This record gives sequence, structure tokens and C-alpha cells, in this order.
Amino acid sequence: MILDRQPLLILVISFILGIFFQDKFSLEQNSILIILLFSFLFLGLLSLKNQIVFKLRNVFLVSLFFGLGISFHFYNQLNDGKFNLKTNETIIFKVSKKLNSNEKYKKYEIFAEVGNQSFDAIVSVEKDQKELDFNYYYKAKAYVVQPKSPEYDFQFDYSKYLQRKNIYYQCFINGEISSATRNDVSFSEKIKQKRLETLQEIDDSKMNFRSREFLKGIILADRTEIDSETVQDFNRSGLVHFLAISGTHIVVIFGMFYFLMMRFSSVKFKKYAIIISLIFIWIFAVFIGFGNSVVRSCIMISVYFIYVLLQRKPDLLHSMALSAFIILMIDTQQIFDVGFQLSFLAVLGIYWLNQPILKYLPRQDNYFKKLIYNTISISIAAQLATLPLVLYYFHQFSLISILANFFIVPFSELIIVFSFLMTALIGFNLDFEIVNLIYDFIIQILLKIIHWFAGFDTVFFENIPLNLAEVFALFGIVYFLRFMLEKFNFRSISNIVLSILIFSLIRISFNLIENRKDEVLVHHYKKETIISIKKGSKVEFWLNSEKDKSKIQQYIINPYLSSRRIKNMEIKNIPTSARMVRFNNQIYQLK
Repeated sequence: MILDRQPLLILVISFILGIFFQDKFSLEQNSILIILLFSFLFLGLLSLKNQIVFKLRNVFLVSLFFGLGISFHFYNQLNDGKFNLKTNETIIFKVSKKLNSNEKYKKYEIFAEVGNQSFDAIVSVEKDQKELDFNYYYKAKAYVVQPKSPEYDFQFDYSKYLQRKNIYYQCFINGEISSATRNDVSFSEKIKQKRLETLQEIDDSKMNFRSREFLKGIILADRTEIDSETVQDFNRSGLVHFLAISGTHIVVIFGMFYFLMMRFSSVKFKKYAIIISLIFIWIFAVFIGFGNSVVRSCIMISVYFIYVLLQRKPDLLHSMALSAFIILMIDTQQIFDVGFQLSFLAVLGIYWLNQPILKYLPRQDNYFKKLIYNTISISIAAQLATLPLVLYYFHQFSLISILANFFIVPFSELIIVFSFLMTALIGFNLDFEIVNLIYDFIIQILLKIIHWFAGFDTVFFENIPLNLAEVFALFGIVYFLRFMLEKFNFRSISNIVLSILIFSLIRISFNLIENRKDEVLVHHYKKETIISIKKGSKVEFWLNSEKDKSKIQQYIINPYLSSRRIKNMEIKNIPTSARMVRFNNQIYQLK
């Protein structure tokens, strides 16, 4: 049975299903206690040496982990976020994390106090204010609001996203902020402050603005000030994984330390080289703020090499499953993080498709060819495995991303190593102008190439509709693809063809159902009112202002198009003097 071959993977999947079950149905404490009772009962039965128990052990194990998933998620949701706060409050706070800025505000995660109430929140500070850091307590008058759920199900639920991080309030500060030096800065906060100072030192360097922001993003996981055009280039070229700290970065940094350890020591110290390299990547993870993707990667690499140190055959699926279980036991909300889902799917894709794809690439008869072609095959395998979820969450895809990854990814290791060395030099105040110029020159060329790839609009597709049924059908195609790549015969081809037919039937069915519906919706963005009138596969959006049109397109129009599977769309303007719209004998208020 599969449980005997991959026990950890199946049990972790059961644990994850338990988390989803609790998140969907929100069982109360009495039900959780009953589930825990049965879980301990199953655990007790597993210790019995009985023939019937032995036959049912797989059922008991799966049920046990399903129940544990429900229970862990329940106790991770105890905070209801209800505080007795007024709209205008004087808050005292300290910074927990710097977030991405927008056109008007700098944003931070904070730990705030109002009277005797303490809570986590997002604070927005005007851009002309001084940068906040970890060395001070701050005091200011703030406009305090609770983020609202979106009007319709096709819109991103920012309030739910924040709640999963135990954040229930947003604070907007437009006035003066007073500060007081802290004398209780913890060790972790001192590390965060050092990282912040390193980021500021990079800002003070003489490199081009985009090179500085690239360096901050690729090594220090700081994309808070990166310009929107660069982000768009990475998104449209399918190379956003290169900019964000991911498993690739951690593997490269581990490999760099391991190479240096082995370069200056003998083979008999291999174990110590592995241990020291693992310690270094964890120090690196601490320094850049213990980001979720970094911690995931460090845990997976650590588990994998623990197998090596124990002289057991490393198993990629066991390492991945154990890593996921450790992370989810600490915080079950991680399973809802898109980065978490994509990172583990990428590993599954590499396990499932890398070797079959590698067979179709040129022969790897030397180290350089192995490095290049393995990097390409791993990238393609990860892209194929994550594509269904990428389409589901982001509803866009560019065919040029395949070509872009083919050219850029093989050189990613050199870029990461060079960027790491640049950060180290700047962190230790070693400013070599020639090195800065070389790095700046290389990154400028890289960004221009990525911008060139992003410019192929004809192969960029957006507003791609995809629901969960279609996602699972696409995963079926990815599953059978391995067998076709391994052995090109009638059976493997017929399985792929059947999978594609099933996906097509599901897609056509949902398209037909959606295209039979007519609806009129009233949307709101800030102070703007937008009316959508849908007839079959066509929709008209009526706007009463050109203000914030690009934002309305991003946050309302595009999500609506992908949700309702619209092919034909038209935007029209309502006269500014209009106060209401009448359609099919119904009146819709504009103001």
C-alpha cells in the first residue's frame, strides 16, 4: 500500500485535510474534545498487538492525523480579535516588521497598546515621515479601523489574510510621531535592527536604484521599496521566483558554505562541513527575519542532510513531508499561504518530473553541462507542477516564461553568490567602487533582459478563469505526464489524452453554466462606484470617474472577468452629474 511506501507523506496529507476541515466547518470546543478523545483512542489501539488492529492500522493512523489536524487548527484560532477600540485612538507601539510601501504610505506590522489592551496591527505612516526602526517605542494619534471583507467572493479577502496572521486592525497615522528609546530590545530585535541598518547602507551605496532594490530583494528578502515596473517585469516574464527568497537561494548559499568548508579541509571532515553549512544557513535565516519561505527551505534542507549525517538514504518526499509537518504543528495557518503551497508543490514537481525531463536534454558528460541542464530540468519540473495553482491564484501566464527561465535560471546561482558577497561587503562597511560598478553593470543588463522578455504582450495571457475542479484536472495531466515522458507508448499517450479531455469537459461545462447567467452588480472602490452589467459572456462596466481607473481595473474588473469567465468586456463612462442608474426597472444609486 502507498501508506507503507510513503507513510509520512500520507499522514501529513491527512493532517492537512484535518486543517481544511476545521477551517471550513469551525467545530466548537466540545466537538474538538470528542475528536481528541477518539484520537487518543486510536493511538491506544495502535499499541495493541491484535490481528484486527493490525489490519486496520492504516485507517487508525490516517484518522489519528486527521483528528490532530482539526485539533491543532482549532487551538490556533482561539483569538477572536475583539478589542474595545475607538476610531481615533492614541497608540503606543513598537515595530515588528517592515512591509511593502504604496504611493502614499510606508507600512509596518506593529505590536500596539491602547490603555491596558495589546494587539497586533498594520500601521500606515506618510512617506515623508522618518523611517521607523526597532530601537524605539512610538506614540501617535491614529485612525483605527478593522479591515472589511470584500463585497463579492471574486475579490481578494485582505481581512481574512490579516486574520490568519492574528492581525485585526489597521492604523493610519497622518500627524506627528513621538519616540522614546527602548531599553528592552530583545536579541531577535537587535538582529532585525542590524538587517535594517544593512538595508539602509545598501540604499546609501552609489549603485543604480533598481540594482540596490534588486540586491535587497534577492538576498535580504526586502522588496518593500521596489518599483512597480520592475515587479511587473518579473511577474510578466515568469521570473518572480528569482527575485523572492526561495529554496534555490538557500540551496545556493548552503552550497557556497559547503564548498568553502571542503576547500580548506579534508574529506574526513565532510560531516562537520555539512553541520557548519547548516548552521550558517540558519544564521542567515535569522538575519533576514525568519521569513516563511526561508524557514521552509532551511527546514527541508536540514531534514534532508540529517538523513545524510545519519547515513540513511535521503528521501526527498520524507524530507518534504517532515518539514511540512513541523511547520504546520507550529502554525497551521501556513497551509493557507500561497508561498507555502507553491514551494512544496515545486518540490513534488521536481521529485516527479525532473529525471524524466532530464532524459530529453543533451547528454551531461561534464560538470558544467550537468549544472546547466539539471538547473533547466528542475526549473521546468517546478513550473509544470505549480502551474495549476499559479493560474488559480493569479489568473495569468506568459509563454515567454519558459524561454526566460531557460536563459536566466542557469545563471541564477552566480547572481545569488555575487549578490551575497556584495551584501557581506556592504554589511562590513567594505566599499570597493570597482566591485559596485561591476555588480551594477551586471544587474542592469539582467533587468534589461527581463524587461525585454516581459515585453512580449502577444504571449501574455491574463484573466484566465480556473476553479478548483479544473485545478485538480490539471494536476491529473501533470501526474500522467511522467509516464509519457518515461515511456512513449499507446497507454501513456491515451492516459494523457483522456486527462486533457476530462479537463476540457470540466472547463466547457463551467463556461456554459457561467455564460447562461445575467447579473447586475454595484462595486465600490474608495469613493468611486462602478456598475457591471453582465449578459451571457459579455459585460459592461460603467464608471463615473476616470480617477483610479488602473486600480479599479486591477482590483475589481480583472478579478470579475476571471471569476465570471468573461471574454468580451467594455468600459463606459457615466456622466459626472448622474446620481443613479436605471436598468431593467431597477434603480442603482451612484452616490
